[in-house]
Amino acid sequence: MQKYLFKVFSLLLFIPIFINSQLLQSDVPWNDDETGYYTIKNNNIVLVSATGDDDKIILPALKTKNLKIESFVFSTSKNKVLLFTNSVKVWRYRTRGDYFVYDFQKENIYQIGKNLPDSSLMFAKFSPDENYVAYVSKEKSQNSNRNSTTKANIFLENLNNNSIKKLTSSEGTDKLINGTFDWVYEEEFSCRDGFLFNEDGTKIAFWQVDANQVKDFYMINNTDSIYSSTIPVEYPKVGEPVTPVKIGVIDLESEKITWMNVGNLEEEFYLPRMTWIPGTNDLMIQRLNRKQNHSKIFIANSQTGISKLLMEDKDDAWVDIRTTWPYQVKAGWKFINGGKEFLYVSEKDGWSHVYRFNIKSKKESLVTNGNYDVVKPLAFDEKNKELYFIASPDNPTERYLYKTSINGRGKAKKITPEVLEGTHSYQISTKAKFAFHSFSNYYTYPMQAIVSLPDHQFVNPDQNMIKKFDPSLKKDNPLEFFEITTEDNVTMEGWIVKPKNMDPNKKYPVLFYFYSEPAGQTGQNRFGAGYNRLYSGNLSEDGYVYVTFDGRGTPSPKGREWRKAIYRNIGKINVRDMAMGAKAVFKKYDFIDTSRVAVHGWSGGGSATLNCMFQYPDIFHTGIAVAAVANQLTYDNIYQERYMGDPKESYQDYVDGSPITHAKNLKGNLLYIHGTGDDNVHYQNAEMLANELIKHKKIFYMLPYPNRSHSISENDALPHVRLMFTDFLKKNCPPGGV
Repeated sequence: MQKYLFKVFSLLLFIPIFINSQLLQSDVPWNDDETGYYTIKNNNIVLVSATGDDDKIILPALKTKNLKIESFVFSTSKNKVLLFTNSVKVWRYRTRGDYFVYDFQKENIYQIGKNLPDSSLMFAKFSPDENYVAYVSKEKSQNSNRNSTTKANIFLENLNNNSIKKLTSSEGTDKLINGTFDWVYEEEFSCRDGFLFNEDGTKIAFWQVDANQVKDFYMINNTDSIYSSTIPVEYPKVGEPVTPVKIGVIDLESEKITWMNVGNLEEEFYLPRMTWIPGTNDLMIQRLNRKQNHSKIFIANSQTGISKLLMEDKDDAWVDIRTTWPYQVKAGWKFINGGKEFLYVSEKDGWSHVYRFNIKSKKESLVTNGNYDVVKPLAFDEKNKELYFIASPDNPTERYLYKTSINGRGKAKKITPEVLEGTHSYQISTKAKFAFHSFSNYYTYPMQAIVSLPDHQFVNPDQNMIKKFDPSLKKDNPLEFFEITTEDNVTMEGWIVKPKNMDPNKKYPVLFYFYSEPAGQTGQNRFGAGYNRLYSGNLSEDGYVYVTFDGRGTPSPKGREWRKAIYRNIGKINVRDMAMGAKAVFKKYDFIDTSRVAVHGWSGGGSATLNCMFQYPDIFHTGIAVAAVANQLTYDNIYQERYMGDPKESYQDYVDGSPITHAKNLKGNLLYIHGTGDDNVHYQNAEMLANELIKHKKIFYMLPYPNRSHSISENDALPHVRLMFTDFLKKNCPPGGV
């Protein structure tokens, strides 16, 4: 369950503000000697000096006819640039739009794919020789959701004569997807751009998704007409067949497609990652079994389609295949040594570590050595043979930059300045000379800077975080971090915000904020911690205690055992940790009024909120749950089966962990909120839950938001969510000390 709100919130806080937001889906392009980077300013493409010199306008807005440029991609020589504009949203991101090519030598601009429907092109890219542009375009279909990718094909446009070839076909079906993905692959595997040229530009490798084999889930629009309309979404739910996907290679001269054979086709499997191996015409493809606990990496010959097994990775729970490297390493593997070796991440020794694998000898070695987790590998410094990565060996609520030798010997070295306690993110240049650096903590507004590497010097004196950082702000902030140990001997980290001007002789109501599933960690030391965006006002000033902590199953850097304790236990072990954690908080802070205890969460956190209210009604008295999975059997097969197992084997685990099973135990005050147009967690969860509560004659309040998605952000709905959240909390869990 990729939690959209977590991702959006993180991006807002930690992407450097001097990088235009349109670049979030790709790496910031640098010039060849890495003295500067390219970005958009005032609709101009500008080269910004990394060393403080004046900006240089590379492409003035006047030469692009004042197009509103949302993103851009240079050709290899930088003699041409692709400009993206007029974008529209496909599920989560604005990945469909119009593309224009600007030729610096000819000083002209022209639209590609201009005879195709408006705003229909996706993932356009130059061929290596810069004479062609390939892209995906969705053809019009009466039966598909406007946000979907069905009936998508790959096109190749000749930039010399503007002739266009259609390289794939979805003839005879509305639901064949070429070069991009369906809803579930995008949501759960982060797969969007689904094709790539080989090095000499003679071939294109691509994914094909056969959505004909996936049942439609129908959302209903009751408000835009006096007659309702249905909105179909190809959505494979728990236990439903796996989405059929295959990988093909197009020979651009003959236009022949060769399909890659990656083993026993009678078995159900996923193909979440694929890329060309540098210096070859071979593909590296990851095949993941349905249970997602056995990963196989194949090398496939693009001429014949014959593949050979290269390596395997297994786990008793699941193999984590999240895209771990930055955007330029889309496959999750970082090739080094001219493509002879690659780096990858595994939890095979109990920690998330980077391994080095030799393709020819099949020998591997551990690069990051020690009892700590690599949160995210960032870059490989080819010159100095060093790996940069994010980790936090000493405090799971924080994030820092480390580096270590590629040979795996020696201790990892912390690069982030010691004084800057909190959460750091970096985007490192191709040659690892510079990095965009973002930093914040709970009492420090986000700072951004460019730093040189490996010395971590602030290039611009005005951006020197050490000089700007004010640790004295800590003492005036009402938030503090804590560590608690429950009666189950589970130690958890979190934060608490105490009421302002608290009277030590009074007791105050508490509001818990939970997520508790593998997609998010709430208790991080970063700006925004302790702030509730759903509450109109200030919880602390109004007399509430606000608390969060992260239990087992959350992605805290505390080792594999911690994260994977939740396997087949969603709705059980994580909810018990929340309940026992609440009791530990009551014991630690005697100013909490245990008769006024509220809890809230969104998505997976909404599910946790419901389970807290239903399974532990004597602890939690008021709950506000948003967009929750009330019945785990309604969610998509990739996410839910990854963490809960094959329902043929673990059906009872799904039942036992679902809030709907325990709804009969409700004693307190419940407000349930859901968007009827939620393509992620379907509104049917709200109606199933309502039926169960009605059956047991429970008093509850339910608030639907017509046609709103999982984020309930459309048509200015969020202010109303805040209004209802605040009103319900104050009425049912009154603020202030007593």
